[in-house]
Amino acid sequence: MPIVRVTVIEGYEDEVRQRLARALTQAVRSTIAAPIDAITVAIEEVKPANYMRGGRTRVPGPALPDPAVLVRGFLEAMEARDLARASGFLAPEFRMTFPGGATFSSLEELIAWAKPRYRFVRKSYDRFETLAGDSGSTVYCYGTLAGEWPDGTAFSGIRFIDRFELRDGLIVGQMVWNDLAESAR
Repeated sequence: MPIVRVTVIEGYEDEVRQRLARALTQAVRSTIAAPIDAITVAIEEVKPANYMRGGRTRVPGPALPDPAVLVRGFLEAMEARDLARASGFLAPEFRMTFPGGATFSSLEELIAWAKPRYRFVRKSYDRFETLAGDSGSTVYCYGTLAGEWPDGTAFSGIRFIDRFELRDGLIVGQMVWNDLAESAR
């Protein structure tokens, strides 16, 4: 029966503390063969005046956005073709790779590449999975594609997986896998 106790400086929103507790529960579950109901996480808070490191009081570091929510916001902006809003989710070093090894560093490059392939694509999401790593988070997005080919013919039910790498609350990379080529006209 693992018990995880964490102390944070007072000031984080309930949603942030709950995300932290879920992440700690998942870390224990992926490391120790304990039933999820047996894992206890307790987050305790300390007032900033009661916390000192290196002889100085500290304030809490900023909370990062939920990685899956951030990725979903990016995907929604892309589907709406709001490139200005979508660009706000991206780090300056952002790179994306699509099937066939097509690699882009700007959304405009992607749009130009996709133009002869289909008129539009919409995504239906089955699930999002977030993994924590040493340098940030990875989000996998699973679902199906629907849209129109260049001749106006509709398509749907095409599987896809997107893998996003996030660092400091921004997307630094996206890798795309899908069966679009298998269904192309």
